[in-house]
Amino acid sequence: MTRDSHAKNTGFLRAHRLRSAGVACVVLGAALLTGCGQDSGSTSATTKTSEAARAVPEATKSPSPSGSASPGQMTEDQQERKELISATKITYDKAITTAEGAVKDSKLIELELKGPGDTDDDESASPSSSPTGSPSPSGSATPGAGPQWVATVATKSGAKHEVRIDAVSGKVVSSDEDSDQDTSDKAKTVKWVAEAKQTPQQAAKAALAKKKGTVTSLDLDENDKNVLVWKTDVVTKDWKKTTFDIDASNGSITHEETDSD
Repeated sequence: MTRDSHAKNTGFLRAHRLRSAGVACVVLGAALLTGCGQDSGSTSATTKTSEAARAVPEATKSPSPSGSASPGQMTEDQQERKELISATKITYDKAITTAEGAVKDSKLIELELKGPGDTDDDESASPSSSPTGSPSPSGSATPGAGPQWVATVATKSGAKHEVRIDAVSGKVVSSDEDSDQDTSDKAKTVKWVAEAKQTPQQAAKAALAKKKGTVTSLDLDENDKNVLVWKTDVVTKDWKKTTFDIDASNGSITHEETDSD
């Protein structure tokens, strides 16, 4: 009896130990699996974070600011001159002939190439009826029209007339007498026309001989020294504008200035 009891006790202890060992193995296995799972997830997350970090700098790269000035870029004034001259078909000399032909016995004293919608500084802004019946600034070009030569010619009495010429077709758009002139204004105009021995065409040729380009303006006026000159604008191939003062009596160049814009 004692031996059997001892054997039973021994068997019971072995079974208890085996169960304890089994439980320990299960717990350890679960811990290992959990640890492996966490490592795998951590590695995957790290990989994704690394890839995102590499992608972020590429995504945040932005192109250089558009419209930034480059060394060879034209200014706004140069661009406007290019567009205006490129759209013009009638040269200054043809415009002079047309303007003088529009008013009997007249001589040109001013000529300027203007773009659509350009108006003179002293023109009234009061609306007047346009050919289409819609209001437009008095004396201004018809909205949407192309470039125009705006000429001022003077008759023998000194009366000034403004003649607008389509710079594409060469046709006269309008011809109006300046109603704001008084007797002294007309007398001064007659005097200037008589003193001007150089024609506007000759003044333009003198300016072009100094600098090749396109004549865009001619104006008979006195300079700072009260010398009568033809102020002549020439736009060169780089679309810069140079203004020459051509002595109206002998055709010599008395002043030259280039607009840097």
